[in-house]
Amino acid sequence: MTETPTVAIIGRPNVGKSTLFNRLTGRRSALVSDMPGLTRDRRLETADIQGVTVKLTDTAGLEEAPSGSIPARMRAQSEQAVETADLVLFVIDARDGITPADEKFAAIVRKAGRPTILVANKCEGRKGDDGFYEAFSLGLGQPVAISAEHGEGIGELERDIVAALGLEPAIAPARGEEGATPGDVGDGEGGDQRPVRIAVVGRPNAGKSTLINALLGEERMITGPEPGLTRDAIETDFTWQGRQMRLVDTAGLRRKSRITERAEKLSASDAVRALKFAEVVIVLIDAERAFEHQDLTIASMVADEGRAIVIAVNKWDLVAEKQSRMKELKEMVADKLAQVPGVAIVTVSALAEQGLDKLMAAVVEAHRVWNKRVPTSQLNTWLEDAIGRHPPPAVRGRRLKVRYITQPSARPPTFIAFMTRPEALPKSYLRYLLNSLRETFGLPGTPIRLNLRKGENPYSGRSSTGGRGPARGHGRRASSSSSR
Repeated sequence: MTETPTVAIIGRPNVGKSTLFNRLTGRRSALVSDMPGLTRDRRLETADIQGVTVKLTDTAGLEEAPSGSIPARMRAQSEQAVETADLVLFVIDARDGITPADEKFAAIVRKAGRPTILVANKCEGRKGDDGFYEAFSLGLGQPVAISAEHGEGIGELERDIVAALGLEPAIAPARGEEGATPGDVGDGEGGDQRPVRIAVVGRPNAGKSTLINALLGEERMITGPEPGLTRDAIETDFTWQGRQMRLVDTAGLRRKSRITERAEKLSASDAVRALKFAEVVIVLIDAERAFEHQDLTIASMVADEGRAIVIAVNKWDLVAEKQSRMKELKEMVADKLAQVPGVAIVTVSALAEQGLDKLMAAVVEAHRVWNKRVPTSQLNTWLEDAIGRHPPPAVRGRRLKVRYITQPSARPPTFIAFMTRPEALPKSYLRYLLNSLRETFGLPGTPIRLNLRKGENPYSGRSSTGGRGPARGHGRRASSSSSR
């Protein structure tokens, strides 16, 4: 390897290479546009990746073209960048899925024999799920899900870059502040200690700003009896027991049919965006009006986004029959939020500053579970035991076989099980597997995803970063569940 390692970003046009280049360099030096083919020449700049200096190369989009044409010369430049790179970042557009062009150029990269990280871009929300799982079929190893535009997943990608170069990080990553997201944060089990992003959401006048002020120990947010005082999603950093936190106060969320003013529409949109970019979401409810329809809608929205959830019951000091009320709340949560069993319920009084330490302890624990990874060997030992206790049913006279399971990502914990005829597996058996996963590996109160795919053990092929890469032919996602 050269003294300063070179990392080349390649892929077909308009997959977000220049946006990723700008994100990693921390500068808006590469032109970015929806217009494909904007980049023509290679752009080379130094970038600091977790304290390691690298030469980062932005390249033109790879595409088929007649010999001697401008696109052909652009492609030649890109292929030269691959040949001289110490590491290649092969970028795909997860929303488009795997295209024939992706497959052709992945073959070129494999032939070049350079260490490669497969980057699935535009994975914000869940719109890129299909493309992410299809990416396994390229034979370039396990994809890293990111959103270069929003900064999602950049921390995880930076860690993988340093590891693939055979180096050690000198400092914790400090990029992706613009919409920093789960991928930018330590994994809670030995990772770095960037601030934990916590969004406080709820109906108007539930006491969100008062709770933020209580946690900060000062009047940072405007509070009052009038609902809707908060409009912008306001971020504030603070430290709790030596742990860095970033609190986001949000506007109250009402039913869409009741939102008429433009300002409130913008505030609601900002609150939803804050929720999507959070790691842990505190759903704040009023103890005297707990779990109305809108509370459940908000909590379900958090679960659908795959965020860790903590339910805070505010104004608890005003409740007379506390024991019976808590029993009622637990029954409501178990019934109405069945898709995420084990959600922590913490009683607080934001005004009286009571229960705050318990709330933050629950947040830290929820963040730890949300980041949890389970070794593949333990997963497959569990799978063997689970199938032994309760085998999959026979469909049309043929027994379904679940052969292998792995966890490609956390935040939230996401698993892929490879089996015969995944489309035929009954939902009841899927729930059995999900509940057993939760119980065995300690995953309460966080959304978990179990995706079923047709095939056997996919990790029998090559890996361009030294691990085990997927065998080809197992790229179709059969079904997906968020434990629902």
